[in-house]
Amino acid sequence: RVIPTVRFVSQASIIHSVAETLQEFLFLMLSLSGMNAAVRAVVRMGLYVGAKVYFIHEGYQGMVDGEENIREATWESVSSMLQVGGTVIGSARCKEFRTHEGRLKAAYNLVQRGITNLCVIGGDGSLTGANLFREEWSGLLGELVDQADAVQKYSALHIVGMVGSIDNDFCGTDMTIGTDSALHRIIEVVDAIMTTAQSHQRTFVLEVMGRHCGYLALVSALACGADWVLIPEMPPEDGWEEKMCEKLSANRAGMKRLNVIIVAEGAIDRSNKPITTDYVKNLVVKCLGFDTRVTILGHVQRGGTPSAFDRILASRMGVEAVLALLETTANTPACVVSLYGNQSVRLPLMECVQMVKVQKAMDEKRFEEAVKLRGRSFENNLKTYKLLAHRKPETELPTSNFNVAVLNVGAPAAGMNAAVRSAVRVGISEGHKMFAVSDGFEGFYKGQIKEIKWADVGGWTGQGGSLLGTKRTLPAKHVEKIAEQMRKHNINALLVIGGFEAFESLLQLFEARATYEEFCIPMCMLPATISNNVPATDLSIGADTALNAIVETCDRIKQSASGTKRRVFIIETMGGYCGYLASVGGLAAGADAAYIYEEPFDIRDLQANVEHLTEKMKTSIQRGLVLRNENSNDNYTTDFIYQLYTEEGKGVFDCRKNVLGHMQQGGAPSPFDRNFGTKISAKAMQWISKKLVETFRHGRVFANTEDSCCLLGMRRRALVFQPVVQLKEETDFVHRIPKEQWWLKLRPLMKILAKYKTSYDVSDSGQLEHVVCNRPRDLDASVAM
Repeated sequence: RVIPTVRFVSQASIIHSVAETLQEFLFLMLSLSGMNAAVRAVVRMGLYVGAKVYFIHEGYQGMVDGEENIREATWESVSSMLQVGGTVIGSARCKEFRTHEGRLKAAYNLVQRGITNLCVIGGDGSLTGANLFREEWSGLLGELVDQADAVQKYSALHIVGMVGSIDNDFCGTDMTIGTDSALHRIIEVVDAIMTTAQSHQRTFVLEVMGRHCGYLALVSALACGADWVLIPEMPPEDGWEEKMCEKLSANRAGMKRLNVIIVAEGAIDRSNKPITTDYVKNLVVKCLGFDTRVTILGHVQRGGTPSAFDRILASRMGVEAVLALLETTANTPACVVSLYGNQSVRLPLMECVQMVKVQKAMDEKRFEEAVKLRGRSFENNLKTYKLLAHRKPETELPTSNFNVAVLNVGAPAAGMNAAVRSAVRVGISEGHKMFAVSDGFEGFYKGQIKEIKWADVGGWTGQGGSLLGTKRTLPAKHVEKIAEQMRKHNINALLVIGGFEAFESLLQLFEARATYEEFCIPMCMLPATISNNVPATDLSIGADTALNAIVETCDRIKQSASGTKRRVFIIETMGGYCGYLASVGGLAAGADAAYIYEEPFDIRDLQANVEHLTEKMKTSIQRGLVLRNENSNDNYTTDFIYQLYTEEGKGVFDCRKNVLGHMQQGGAPSPFDRNFGTKISAKAMQWISKKLVETFRHGRVFANTEDSCCLLGMRRRALVFQPVVQLKEETDFVHRIPKEQWWLKLRPLMKILAKYKTSYDVSDSGQLEHVVCNRPRDLDASVAM
């Protein structure tokens, strides 16, 4: 069995069915604390390209033991993996694999099955072991005397890695598989605890995982607005106990009824002495007399249902891993499939591992560089937390004499309140006077404007909806009254948080500058809409929470059919004319089809989908899931599709339908939306502060250039300020969507994983890059949706 060369067709690198060119292509899935969505994606993408795929159960131990631990995988064997936490193929630590004899046994077991390609999910230790195995491969084969022709047939071992770790402590990727799900578990517990803490006026000390890396502690503190956080990368300065107690006491004096302190399990002080939750509790009780409780989350952080983000990330990484294996050669270094911004990249495995070792060495020495070595993202998280959690005394605050107004426009989206909180506190820290506008531009022209203070936004991060209120009213018909209110309150800058209506509003205000000088001020928009239909940004605040609501509902619906044979569910999602929720939600939920406006379909497509499901029902997988975007087609409505499937599937399967409706807009914001809203809002306020200084002339602010009226969005690898007037050509105003949408490239991936014969464009797949320490990264959760 010889590994063939995979042929890519044309410069566009479109993979067609390679079954004819493949005699047999073999690789193995080894899961070490990985996500099942990655396992599923590797198996199905491998089978799609004509490969033969094997599971290795119980990690390296299973590779050494062989026999039944190495089993061939089938399409059906991964059908129910998406919603299951942990890894269904098991994982185990293996001392024997660390020895030469153990690796020799593993090589023999692989050669017996013709396996020379490994996909490894794990941390730096697991990936380092895989690379050592690869380097020793030829020598190990030479020792297998009873496998004389093995050296020639299987001369090279190819490896690709995916990082599975809840700590997010691996250099070279913005997010590791499993981290977002762990944050979900933490935030669920924190939200639950905060209700009882507020009722009883208690202080809670929470310990989260992170012996060497404080990512979980830091980001969860940012997401819940914790009063204090202790992490191993930055031991607190001497005398921190007194400062912490002063902060807790000041918060209580400010009518705050609860305190939350988050401690990473590896937290230490400047003397390298561990800081335990019991120590913190006893300190608070002794110094302040507050009723204090300790909660240690423990392994609950590792369990539970995977989040939508993790499913999408793992699915993308799994497919990318297969593509990397197809393209590898004997001279190609072992690589790790990583996420940078919203883009897949491949990095040399050992470069990443070496950087992780440097990070740990710095941690051990407790140098200040330890935080910087975590990456720009970690450093920005820490700076943002300090900026928002610790208010400077009035005497230390700068005085800018600028007034900044913030308002929400359009439909409510989870994460809006976190963005408002961030804007208010950063603005106050910059010395500005912050004004809150209720009910969008409708409230603006009615004069519903009032100053908002630091304490007014306490506890806002975990609140869903819009506490300021939001309306779809556009400003065009009321510009004169709005200008009057801006004069009355001396508004010098505007921050608008919302969806497509917010984008249209800024365009109208920009055009009104020619008539009203009141609008010649810095204006910035933050995209916040579950539809994710705003131009010039890959992601919007609120979309991740909506995706999780869709996925959770689909999981429950599929579970309801676990005792029912042959049933198909038709689910309608929101989104207007934008098919983001249906497409990406379908990928995360394992849908068989997703109907959207951007990809026209007709009755023949519907019939083909019915026939596909009919064939599926003949296998052991006897459940189907079909998503439909609400405005995907005027005639092929959800009722029509339901009736068509019911009629055509008669005698084979039955149908049920469900319209998810406004439940997608509600609920507590996800960790991603809380942090995304918090960080882009902080960045927007810093931009506004800069523009205010630049445009202040002769005692007044005057800004009339295009670059003073911007949308802040995430494009591929970075956050970018883009003049709204320059985005008109990129926008379909009739259907309220961008003309080009990045997530459309994920639709073939969803179809492949649902066993459709289709082509997959890999022109945007990851390319081999090199690790760069402290490269600019504006987002930590950087997404792959």
